[in-house]
Amino acid sequence: MTPQKESVMRVFCAGATGFIGSHLLPELLQAGHEPVLLIHKKKPSETGVLQFVSGDVTAPETYLDVMKKCDAVINLTGIIREYPSKGVTFRKLHVEATGAMLQAAGEARIKRFIHMSALGARPYAPSSYHRTKYEAEELVRKSGMKWSIFRPSVVYGAGDAFITMLSAQIRKLPVIPVIGDGFYRLQPVHARDVARCLTAAAGNIEFSGKCFELCGEERYSYIELIDETAAAIGMNPPRKMHIPLPLAKLIISTMQAVPQFPVTMDQLTMLLEENICSCRWQSIFGFSPHKLRPSIAAYL
Repeated sequence: MTPQKESVMRVFCAGATGFIGSHLLPELLQAGHEPVLLIHKKKPSETGVLQFVSGDVTAPETYLDVMKKCDAVINLTGIIREYPSKGVTFRKLHVEATGAMLQAAGEARIKRFIHMSALGARPYAPSSYHRTKYEAEELVRKSGMKWSIFRPSVVYGAGDAFITMLSAQIRKLPVIPVIGDGFYRLQPVHARDVARCLTAAAGNIEFSGKCFELCGEERYSYIELIDETAAAIGMNPPRKMHIPLPLAKLIISTMQAVPQFPVTMDQLTMLLEENICSCRWQSIFGFSPHKLRPSIAAYL
């Protein structure tokens, strides 16, 4: 049975000016919804069918009045790396920000709260990223709202960081560095697929009270993903240089405080523990996920 759709809604979006948000907005507009985007350091304005609201996601009073005029909230707020000296931490942007949005949404009597988490989120995860993502999930679950939670795997698509960086390395470097054996697996999911699921959940009350893991159909070891990316951009499989794990940990732990260094220990931990799931969501949401190679070729 097809879930019952809500009527056209005003959807308050936090974090929607980022990568996934760039894919979400077209989906919301195509579904007939009216997005309201929370942004920093810009005067409130409207551009076409988009409304921009200046505010601080951790300070509900800066956007509560606008949220009161909305029907649903999509929370994409999150970071993949901390910068403590700038006040950018997992606890602030995952846990505190989510708590602030839930407080505002409760006061605004919002119908639906759609929350972006991450595959691997759990209470005793070895990475701070996953632990704080789970803490935020728990706040959502205990809010008493009609919520939906999404846990995507590695997300790729136009404007991404991971696949785009990998393709740049393949094009420029004589050898590609691989930490450890490179057999740890990933199951990338296209940003548009994630956006379609978020949009469907915002408009379908029957998705409430559920947590969805989102992965693509294809699983790859890190080595296979390198070769698949190379094929997508019309290149042969590159040579690979394996960096022993103890050496990699020594280098990363020493260099991770440098903002320009590309990897942190938290990110290494998440990479090594794999990022895979079942693909049951496609039968629930009624469409098939993008294939990796042709999708990469299309935007790179």
